[in-house]
Amino acid sequence: QVQLVESGGGLVQPGGSLRLSCSASGSIFRIGRMGWYRHAPGKERELVATVSSGAWSNYAESVKGRFTISRDNAKNTVYLQMDSLNPEDTAVYFCYAYIATNIATTQDLWGQGTQVTVSS
Repeated sequence: QVQLVESGGGLVQPGGSLRLSCSASGSIFRIGRMGWYRHAPGKERELVATVSSGAWSNYAESVKGRFTISRDNAKNTVYLQMDSLNPEDTAVYFCYAYIATNIATTQDLWGQGTQVTVSS
């Protein structure tokens, strides 16, 4: 069984920073794209940032220049460094990974979510 485990959420003041981590564990053959999505109350789930296995990344316009996504392929881990946070960034953040468990079997995998609250 493969799972994603997230950490790093919490409460931060406007202008502050947080770093989210997400590690994949289990029977993994290969990991493709990894990323972060968020879901705020009353809003649709939205993409925050994704990164390919070759480190090509893309970002939502709302976080460009403030958030940085990176990954450590040796550790099967993806990170999201969030700087200059504002209250509009408050949401549950979900980790995502496209994982192959063998040469013929792939799955879209989601983490359990971690709460990020930006408030004074």
